[in-house]
Amino acid sequence: MAKPLFLLLIVATFLSVSTAADKSRQIHPLRSLEAAGDHQDHGISCDSWRVAVETNNIREWDAVPVSCEFYVGNYMQGGLYRKDSAFIIDQAIEYAESLKLVGDGKDIWVFDIDETCLSNLPYYSVHGFGSEPYNDTLFEAWVYMEMAFPLPETLKLYNRLVSLGFKIVFLTGRTEPKRNSTVMNLLKAGYTSWEKLLLRGPSDSTTTALVFKSGQRQKLEEQGYRILGNIGDEWSDILGASAGSRTFKLPDPMYYIS
Repeated sequence: MAKPLFLLLIVATFLSVSTAADKSRQIHPLRSLEAAGDHQDHGISCDSWRVAVETNNIREWDAVPVSCEFYVGNYMQGGLYRKDSAFIIDQAIEYAESLKLVGDGKDIWVFDIDETCLSNLPYYSVHGFGSEPYNDTLFEAWVYMEMAFPLPETLKLYNRLVSLGFKIVFLTGRTEPKRNSTVMNLLKAGYTSWEKLLLRGPSDSTTTALVFKSGQRQKLEEQGYRILGNIGDEWSDILGASAGSRTFKLPDPMYYIS
């Protein structure tokens, strides 16, 4: 099937969500639905599962437990996700404002993109909020649509950092063929300038996210940059070599990237 037709079918699928899905899976950019409440099924406490995920005590998991699909959906679409994100961003801004920059253009803050700067919640809302197996073809089509919206709290941090004189580096697991779509989506979302946008090249295809991102950060330091801050939604964004003077992790119970 030709790509334009394929993308058209994907768009049609997303546009039909509001009428084809029940209310608990309807999605509007970060509109609050009911707050997440603990749910237990088959011996799984979804509250406890989410805490274990966020503290990196459960690792290498492939998908959200099926019994926790609507719990995760309610968390992501409800007020708690936004409150959690806002609290973390406030800590990051407080830290950034406490620093005195050298002023030579080498003080940088590293941002992950997916579920950090850009939210793919419209995509995941029709794919089980992470309970369905990841489909690279479908997600790639979504990326090319350039429809991910900004996480408002992260955009607030970005704007404050720019005003303080930080240079911004985006470091993402997206691949080079997605560069143009990523640039356009970032611009649409309000991220208007940056020092570097680093994506996976062909030689990075077999490395883990942790190895790839550590290597890219090491290269930045070799170029004379000082990584004063680093934020992402995955532990692989903020662990490893040259992680930065201080790291911040945003919540994301929908997927795990090693």
